[in-house]
Amino acid sequence: MTEREARFDQILLALAEQHEGGVPDLLSTIFSFLSRKTDFYTGGKPGAARTLLLEKFSKFEEKALAEQRKKEKELAEKKDLLKKTLEDEKRRREEGASIEEVTDEQSKRIQEEIEEAKRAQEQKTKELNETKLKAEEARKLKKKSDDADGDDDDEELKNAGKVMPNENNGCDLEYYSWGQTLQEIELKVNAPKGISLHKRDIIVEFSKKKLKVGLKGFPLIIDGQLYNEIKVEDCCWVLVDNRIVITMEKINQMEWWPHLVLTDPVIRTDKVDPGSSKLSDLDGETRGMVEKMMYDQRQKAMGKPTSDEQKKQETLKKFMEQHPELDFSQAKFS
Repeated sequence: MTEREARFDQILLALAEQHEGGVPDLLSTIFSFLSRKTDFYTGGKPGAARTLLLEKFSKFEEKALAEQRKKEKELAEKKDLLKKTLEDEKRRREEGASIEEVTDEQSKRIQEEIEEAKRAQEQKTKELNETKLKAEEARKLKKKSDDADGDDDDEELKNAGKVMPNENNGCDLEYYSWGQTLQEIELKVNAPKGISLHKRDIIVEFSKKKLKVGLKGFPLIIDGQLYNEIKVEDCCWVLVDNRIVITMEKINQMEWWPHLVLTDPVIRTDKVDPGSSKLSDLDGETRGMVEKMMYDQRQKAMGKPTSDEQKKQETLKKFMEQHPELDFSQAKFS
């Protein structure tokens, strides 16, 4: 992305959000503007405007197609890695490769580590939830006593107890970390210290709204209800650098998950970086809907009006300006 493109993105995004008909509506406005306010259609030789339009369209069409090919290549590489991992494991079994055995002492230590980490995580989540509950009660009392106190204080109370997202828009925990785009979740589960993982010892079970991850003979590292539903048939996992890497595709691809499983700490979704969501991969209409949803989500988090509410306010303001003879001082608007 060039500096020039970045400079105009916010302007164009704001313009797009005002068009309920999506991209077709936006294009109509742009071409209407060129027709009414410029000599785009008449300033050159006959057909020059069409030639210029097709030239620019072809240039950016090729960029979009190249990005799509890149995504397909990455998916193919991921599948090849999974296939290679399975083949390597099969070959090791056939060749009778020696497997590192876990001693009773190691087994006891690993089990204690996992249980201690789970207790610490549960305690942290409990404390965060208690802090959030107290903040919510304080927010309600504050609202009753003074509705005019400032949006910043209200937002701070609302987000009390939540944690900032990591660089992948997820959360880093004791035994695992997770990140997300609008389309999918990527989860990385670390091996206990001093243990080499083998595929035959790993437990990964997917269901539509539940996930289990762990090692045979030990307490599960993850065993809980997911925040929302996933496409089970598109889920996969591989063993990479002694870590379990799990990919899950969301069913609802128009929301950010505040936590992976319900017992995890809640992240601040208003601080998620939408740049990693690859909005360019979406078709025009869906992208417009997602961008509008993301804008409205940020506005709500800050206690500000959504795009639809802004549009209503602008319409009302224009009406009031056009009719100064009417008295609106006693009017109530919802």
